[in-house]
Amino acid sequence: MTRRALLFDLDGTLLESRPGIVAALRHAMDVLGCPLDPAEDLSWAVGPPLADVAARLLAPFGDDRHAALMTAYRARYDAHGLFDCAVYAGIPAVLDEFRAGGWRLFVATSKGGAVARRLLEHFRLAPWFEAIYGSDDDGALAHKPELIAHILAREALAPEATLMLGDRRFDISGAHANDLRAVGVLWGYGGREELEQAGADALAEHPAALPVAAASLLRER
Repeated sequence: MTRRALLFDLDGTLLESRPGIVAALRHAMDVLGCPLDPAEDLSWAVGPPLADVAARLLAPFGDDRHAALMTAYRARYDAHGLFDCAVYAGIPAVLDEFRAGGWRLFVATSKGGAVARRLLEHFRLAPWFEAIYGSDDDGALAHKPELIAHILAREALAPEATLMLGDRRFDISGAHANDLRAVGVLWGYGGREELEQAGADALAEHPAALPVAAASLLRER
């Protein structure tokens, strides 16, 4: 019998990581001489691939120094922002519940794979996951369709027995591109409207709602 599997997004799904990410982005823009309005809400920047975030941030300035921005961001984030985050309440308990139910658990994040592993080890979440997948140093696998396809192939996961859990439209579209169903989580940064427009197959208000939502979706297939 094929075991059921879950792919978890990281930022906005397992970890409330906005403070460290946003602070590092603001610092990087200052370094490039393109300061941002202090009142601007940068929640949209938590989740997408860093190269996409850099392009959007610099576009209003007519600036194409994407690589320089990413370098400045990574230096600041690694030194000061990496651990400026917290595990969402209820996540350890729900991971326990999934593991007890025989699910295989993986992380699928656009964040760099090495950074994701450092974070999950620091917050003692790593032991719940069979593997932690993220983007490569050269930016490969930063987009969810390619990343999820890579995980399915590498782990020999059956799409009909696998779900993606995440807070942004990228998680939903990446799952659907690989014939997976997806649960949108409402405690992250995307919000209900974004997830519904992306076509999330189910929504979860809080972590404790995930097991019922996940089991229901797989029964429907």
